[in-house]
Amino acid sequence: MTAQPRDTTQTQQPHRTMAFAGRHVLVTGATRGIGWAIAQAFATQGATLSLCGRDAELLEQRRTALGGRTAAFAADLTDAAAAEAMVRQAIAANGAIDILVNNAGYGASQPFAKMTAEHWDQMLGVNLSSVFHVTRAAIGGMLERKQGRIVNVASTAGLTGYAYVAAYVAAKHGVVGLTRALAREYATQGITVNAVCPGYVDTEMTAATIDTIVKKTGRSAEDARAELAKSNPQGRLIRPEEVADAVLWLAGDAAGSVTGQCIAIAGGEVMS
Repeated sequence: MTAQPRDTTQTQQPHRTMAFAGRHVLVTGATRGIGWAIAQAFATQGATLSLCGRDAELLEQRRTALGGRTAAFAADLTDAAAAEAMVRQAIAANGAIDILVNNAGYGASQPFAKMTAEHWDQMLGVNLSSVFHVTRAAIGGMLERKQGRIVNVASTAGLTGYAYVAAYVAAKHGVVGLTRALAREYATQGITVNAVCPGYVDTEMTAATIDTIVKKTGRSAEDARAELAKSNPQGRLIRPEEVADAVLWLAGDAAGSVTGQCIAIAGGEVMS
């Protein structure tokens, strides 16, 4: 499952180059975990950045930390009008969007027999509808220029099933399906659409999952963490920077013929 959000502000950044100089990158869910790692990685490669999240105060901190041509926009991307307004603001601030990274998402568990409609709607709204809203708002400019890169952060939950997270799994399968459909639709328009599908990532969301396991089972945090790591044949959690590296490759010139792919980053947990 995709894990989100532990503060990685102190992460050592790689050597700065200019591989994405002059390119405008919009990253949603950009303040924590995978999204923040992605934003930092693009910044080290010279990109112009637009960051989107819900926490306006943290967004401003991230914008200040990255400096340069970085803008930040707080928005609830489950709301179509808010997502469209955010995209318009990003374009007004930084110009046409060259690369869109749909990272916003959140996972929560609930046994299916006890699942509420509210939980179902929340999981699909945050994890799937947000991708639809932002992509629909950004795709027009890419079509006009006949160029663009879209990378969706899905999950191994979009490639297989997990118990007790049916709504999250359904949403991430939706992201994978949307990725493949758009890749085929825009294959001749200079736009590539791909997804990365991480397993458990060492972030705040995984920490929350560990806390839930501890509360429900009485097991220690160490045991719970080890249990999650066991799902990865390498016996570890994925680092956010590993996901960011894959996103940068898919967004770069070297991946121009790669589209419609959903790449598992999970140490061999899911193979396709």
